[in-house]
Amino acid sequence: MGTRSIARSQGGFSLVEMMVAVTIMVATTAGIFAVLNPAHGTFQAQPELSDMQQRIRVGADMLFKDLIMAGGGAYMGSQAGSLVNFFAPILPYRQGANAALDQSGGAAAPVVDPTSITIFYIPTTMVQTTIGAPMPNVSAELKITDPPSPNCANLTQCGFQIGMTVLIYDNTGAFDTMTITQVQDSANHLQHNQQGPLSKAYDSGAKITQVAQRVYFLNQQTNQLMLYDGGTGNAIPVVDNVVGLNFDYYGEPLAPALAKPGTDESVTYGPSPPALGSQTNPNWPAGENCTFQVVGGQQVSRLAALGAPGSALVRLTDTMLKDGPWCPDAANPNAYDADLLRVRKVIVTVRVQAAIASLRGNLTSTLFVNKGTATSGNQTLPDQEIKFEVSPRNLNLGR
Repeated sequence: MGTRSIARSQGGFSLVEMMVAVTIMVATTAGIFAVLNPAHGTFQAQPELSDMQQRIRVGADMLFKDLIMAGGGAYMGSQAGSLVNFFAPILPYRQGANAALDQSGGAAAPVVDPTSITIFYIPTTMVQTTIGAPMPNVSAELKITDPPSPNCANLTQCGFQIGMTVLIYDNTGAFDTMTITQVQDSANHLQHNQQGPLSKAYDSGAKITQVAQRVYFLNQQTNQLMLYDGGTGNAIPVVDNVVGLNFDYYGEPLAPALAKPGTDESVTYGPSPPALGSQTNPNWPAGENCTFQVVGGQQVSRLAALGAPGSALVRLTDTMLKDGPWCPDAANPNAYDADLLRVRKVIVTVRVQAAIASLRGNLTSTLFVNKGTATSGNQTLPDQEIKFEVSPRNLNLGR
């Protein structure tokens, strides 16, 4: 009797007991993993979220800094003042010497690309001078005023150097950019790389100055914010995983007007027209230019008023920005819509995505421009978007 009791007490677990124990262990393990899995997803997602915020911050900061400077002009000599008094310093497309990147079709093929923008401004620099003699529109060099500036005796002292991008413009609405290839102090000449004709034959007194040209656009194939300097080189990526970029333009509701009718040809904005009876552009009648026409012996604006005095800025639609009239004229290779002279504010939208596909949802959704491979909603990072507005100080001096 005692021997059988001892044997029974030393026996193992029964099959039923083992199954119960295994079931409890599996359930407990599953519960542990259920708790740990979201934590693992969070551990992976948080660094990527920080990267997304950093990318959007870098992109917005670069765009803001260049847009706030848009239109900054020369501060000495002829044609001083904001560039908007001479030509449109913000263009809603890519413009540059690289034909593969350039979108500027002029009046022949007007373009408004909401994902691209070209910005011009003159940095704080003494690299400023003027044309010393009339020049043809096909020329490999520029003849400069002697001396180039009251502040320097020759071009080198003024700061001109090989590889510098310069801007030439006058009060007719025309402009060109080029890269300096040689500085000739003895002859007082600047050689440049402009291929083909300039947009016009510039006369004595046309301004030449160092320029900052910034072209931003979205490369939708690589999802990158690109920066291009308008020269013959290529664009460079500055921010990765950008999946949205948009520019909206708001402009001056009032048409340009003569500031002192009957006294001189100064205007509220845009290029000044020639005096009544004078002609500076063969493509416009005497006394007229791209923004002014002569009606009943008086110079009046070609542009319509979009609102009453004191009214808010008006959104400039794509149609308004490519239907003319064209400055300096429709035949000019750098022709731009005269309504671009109205621009006073730009609203920018930038959108970035998670770089890791496993953190983007795998279903079509407004949260993701590009689908990913994530199967769990609590382990996804929706696209991040920022919208901000910039009122370039140099375009709002008269408001």
